[in-house]
Amino acid sequence: MPSSQGLDERPPGERQDQPERDRRQEADEQEARFRAVRDRLEADEPDVVAALLADWHAGDVAHLLEQSDAEERERLVALLRPSFDAEILAYLPLDLRDEVVSLLNPKELAAAVAELDTDDAVDVIQDLDDGARQAILENLPAETRALVEEGLTFPESSAGRLMSREFVSVPQFWTVGRLLDYLRAAAGTDESALPEQFYDIFVVDPMHRVIGAVPLSRVMRSKRTVRLMDILTKDIHSFSATADQEEVARSFRRYGLVSAPVVDKAGRLIGVVTVDDVVDVIEEEAEEDMLRLGGVGEGDLYRAVLDTTKSRFSWLAVNLVTAIVASVVIGFFETTIAQVVALAVLMPIVASMGGNAGTQTLTVAVRALATRELSEANAARVIGKEMLVGTANGVLFAVLAGGIACLWFRDPLIGLVIGIAMIVNMMCAGLFGALIPFALHRMKIDPAVASSVFLTTVTDVVGFLAFLGLASLILL
Repeated sequence: MPSSQGLDERPPGERQDQPERDRRQEADEQEARFRAVRDRLEADEPDVVAALLADWHAGDVAHLLEQSDAEERERLVALLRPSFDAEILAYLPLDLRDEVVSLLNPKELAAAVAELDTDDAVDVIQDLDDGARQAILENLPAETRALVEEGLTFPESSAGRLMSREFVSVPQFWTVGRLLDYLRAAAGTDESALPEQFYDIFVVDPMHRVIGAVPLSRVMRSKRTVRLMDILTKDIHSFSATADQEEVARSFRRYGLVSAPVVDKAGRLIGVVTVDDVVDVIEEEAEEDMLRLGGVGEGDLYRAVLDTTKSRFSWLAVNLVTAIVASVVIGFFETTIAQVVALAVLMPIVASMGGNAGTQTLTVAVRALATRELSEANAARVIGKEMLVGTANGVLFAVLAGGIACLWFRDPLIGLVIGIAMIVNMMCAGLFGALIPFALHRMKIDPAVASSVFLTTVTDVVGFLAFLGLASLILL
């Protein structure tokens, strides 16, 4: 009979809620830690605050700086200065990063950056303003500065910016035993001779071109006499230093990669991209698309009121133009609305339902384009499906909205008008919600930026035109 010891006998619902309770408890504990730091800071106990922050992860310190006001941030950075961890900057939004950098001495900051891997150092430095970047570079050790400056020469958002220059590469004629002896000797003489973390050993030819890779786990399972050429994986995915980081992230996701080599124009190994860097890229790209769909920029939360107002003005101005276009359409039916006042009450329903249905389709299409799931090969099928989905939802909501309108105004013709208009508008919302981002993508325009403006115009114009046009024909 199986033992019940160690079995979770709680009800299934309670077991499912446990992860959520754990997350809430973790958030509460973190908030308590933040509160303790603020209390000690307010009580003017800098030594206690420094002791509390000493064991914190760089990401937690960055989160604390985000949650603090400008005065608290300045005091916290002053406490962190003697042993500032440059990795904190990697977790901060760009605008906030510039603010923190301005509070640090360039020599102190350069000393902290020098302790980072080259990819992290490039990530921290690349987004700073020219003055701060040059001040840090001038204070870096010569070897580190050369690597960082070379990383900065690669295109922004490329594999060259993403890669780390710390990797392990060995000749093709080595054995497992010789490799292990080399790794132990390198770690024993100089810790910086090896990357802090690595997953694959790259096997190269005399021209330093990648022949294949041997996972570290395979090395540890093999006998010392085994040749690396006999256990390496030849089918590896390498990237040009100029490859777009989105393409790198897609390949990591598609093939389940942990690390991949980066090569120059001659095919020589110059760096390695690891999965932890790719996770950051995926998060950045998703956040960027989400912000662009809303017409806002990264760092709006920390910018001054005037700067944030300026950044959002242009987007709102475009939306004003589209609203005027919709109003012009309404103006054509001014007489109809004056005679049937109920139309003014029901008109926003049609436009709103079309807009929301279109936004659903638009979100799916933009994501599918970003992940390459939507392409020319399946565009007709996807667009057709979304139009059918919009039509089906339109029929269902036409019955619902038409019935409500009929009962509300005691006129079945009004219910008929809003029902037909709902079907037409939601069908167009499904069609154009998929077609617009695909067309913009074909024209090399970022669909995340421009799609929503065009879609809003289409759903508003079609909604008002269908509703008011049908009302003119049927009711008058």
